[in-house]
Amino acid sequence: MKRKEYAGKDITVTFDLKRCIHARNCFLKLPQVFDPAQRPWVQPNNAPAEEIAAMVRTCPSGALAFRKENAAEMVPPINRITVLENGPLAIAGDITVEDGESETRVTLCRCGLSKNKPFCDYSHVEGGFEATGEPKAKSPPMSDERGNAVRAFRIPDGPLKVEGNVELTTGTGLKIGTHEKAFLCRCGASKNKPYCDGSHKDAAFSDPA
Repeated sequence: MKRKEYAGKDITVTFDLKRCIHARNCFLKLPQVFDPAQRPWVQPNNAPAEEIAAMVRTCPSGALAFRKENAAEMVPPINRITVLENGPLAIAGDITVEDGESETRVTLCRCGLSKNKPFCDYSHVEGGFEATGEPKAKSPPMSDERGNAVRAFRIPDGPLKVEGNVELTTGTGLKIGTHEKAFLCRCGASKNKPYCDGSHKDAAFSDPA
């Protein structure tokens, strides 16, 4: 799906509806710019470009992005995967999902219900998915390495495989573990969330990727 573009005098905002998880950061922080009740719902001339760019950087899913001269989005120095309460995995860093382009913000499904796998599409709400965002810290494997590129891709009918230096945290920022490689549940059935424990087999989880 092609991104919708909203061009302003000093900044262009782009939006991918299929990636939106309705975090509502945009409306709550800049309602004069991002208001679903107005048409078009993005008005990029209603605030300074710097404020809009700063807000867009807080969009966890990457549904919102921007183009602005001399204002490229910086890659965070630490790749972080945040486990959201009853929701997806929010990744911030130098991340490539499967064969896509490098991004800095994505949210990936962990309930198994998304119709836009591996990305979250808000189906966890309709499906009543329940899973803590505060899992306990895990024992090894651990890594002291930080930064550099990370790749995430689906194992057919199985977990999400993440390769690269990442720090896995709870929704409130407590460290669960740091890894160079991790297999994370995306079927919603693991008893060791956020990690895969093989439950996708008993659950007959199907996503050929």
